[in-house]
Amino acid sequence: MRILLIPTIADDALAVGKSLLPPGYTLILGDPKEGGPALAAKVRQADVIIGFIGRLPPEAWEAARGQIKLIHTLSAGYEEIELDKARELGIPVCTNGGANAISVAEHTIMLMLAAYRRLPDLVATTRAGKWRGLMGEVRYYELAGKTVGIVGMGNIGREVAKRLRGWSVHTIYYDVFRRSPAEEAELGISYTPLDELFRQSDVVTLHTPLTKETHHLVNAERLALMKPTAVLVNAARGGLVDEAALLAALNDKQILFAALDTLGQEPPPADHPLLRHPNAIVTPHVAGPTWDSWPRRFANAYANVTRIARGEPPAWLVPELRG
Repeated sequence: MRILLIPTIADDALAVGKSLLPPGYTLILGDPKEGGPALAAKVRQADVIIGFIGRLPPEAWEAARGQIKLIHTLSAGYEEIELDKARELGIPVCTNGGANAISVAEHTIMLMLAAYRRLPDLVATTRAGKWRGLMGEVRYYELAGKTVGIVGMGNIGREVAKRLRGWSVHTIYYDVFRRSPAEEAELGISYTPLDELFRQSDVVTLHTPLTKETHHLVNAERLALMKPTAVLVNAARGGLVDEAALLAALNDKQILFAALDTLGQEPPPADHPLLRHPNAIVTPHVAGPTWDSWPRRFANAYANVTRIARGEPPAWLVPELRG
């Protein structure tokens, strides 16, 4: 099988991918930055496409017709892939099978704690040569005893729930597919309708794909439901949040804090108001790519390629293409 990897990744990460390549498989390197015709030429040499796949140029889709048997993302997100085009050409599109779920879950917990303890302010204070001020002047909070609402109970949502079990929190969740009583008991989670989750939660954390249905899931109306001491965490996709509404909610003290690993435009403009807001933390969409996650990403991709080679259906097909 000939595997086209796009776009360009760092040499050390590429070395991981090459070291795990099954015998007889070939890895071809390509990048949309080369231009549509150049990428199309690479597509015509390949059987499958893997990588952090964004919007492909028309020439690449045309070259994929009758040629490409699988598109497999190394990320959990797939919103930029033209699923209608993939459906037309009969190409299955699959996610990374939760390869980055642990990474994102850990980053999510970090964002919760960083928000409650105002970590960026503390670091800036000590770097400026200052020490703590009047005791009790700034309000820091504990995670213990709080209600955490998880929106989306997929691979990442499950890993977040697992990690919260030792934090003495009450964990509620919303997902379009309610989990079984046994799984809810195993994870220590309680199903809650979406708007009620926003009302009850001290921390709301988002772990759902970006689709037409979830675009601006967090809007002015839902922000108005939240407690004035609540924290919003988004380590999923920027388009889930109406950023203008979030900025207004922070300025009006409708909520306490926002901790974000992703924004609607990436990279954001230098003057984006959330980047320097006193009640916001923004990290540069780095929750997923820990060094530990690279072997899992490639192993899952190659396993799916092997399934296709054997004539079996692939795993982790995106929901929109199932059936």
